[in-house]
Amino acid sequence: MNALNTILVVDDDPSIVELLRDFLENEHFHVITACDTEQAWAAFQQSAIHCIILDIMMPGQNGFELCRRVRAQSNVPILFLSARSDDVDKIRGLTLGGDDYIVKTASPGEIIARVKAVLRRSTTQQQSNGRIVEYGRLKVNLSTREIFVDGNSIVLTPREYELFRLFVEHPRHVFSYEQLLEKFWDGVGDKHTIRVHISRLREKIESDPNHPQYLVNVWGVGYRFEGG
Repeated sequence: MNALNTILVVDDDPSIVELLRDFLENEHFHVITACDTEQAWAAFQQSAIHCIILDIMMPGQNGFELCRRVRAQSNVPILFLSARSDDVDKIRGLTLGGDDYIVKTASPGEIIARVKAVLRRSTTQQQSNGRIVEYGRLKVNLSTREIFVDGNSIVLTPREYELFRLFVEHPRHVFSYEQLLEKFWDGVGDKHTIRVHISRLREKIESDPNHPQYLVNVWGVGYRFEGG
């Protein structure tokens, strides 16, 4: 990680902003700060942002609304930062396209580790010699990270793509909740985290997300990709 990685920190609490900026800069990140969503949106439009640490509850427009605006045009990793630890906020944040959810009681060191983890996932592209795989309505270019459903290009967040790629490259292999949490969330989270991301993927690739053809449940264990 180096200064080429620009982190946008959005929080209305100056003490939290300053603390995060100090720790991030100590890890050689370039940091831009904003105290509300309008400042954050302006910074996002003007600068090349590689990751957003986003408070949920702020005066005026909240973090969820900013996430919607960002996701309309970008897959930049978003880590929600909240004083609340309940599952409702967590699930809502992940459903809207967030890549992680951190409570404010987390140590700065843990937050830095989460930032590095999402940056690794978003920048690591394992080239597959231009290999293109097709499964019925789905066409996936594993080199360019392009995915098409019925000929139409779809947009996935970095974590959604890496999760989907794992399934595509291992058709009919059953991945447990524990395996998926360890691989993509460093073992932090629970089954709700996995279910929300699988649900989002199904909304994008399945003709009927309630009766999935590709990403199917293996009850009590996890999920597998039906490639055949």
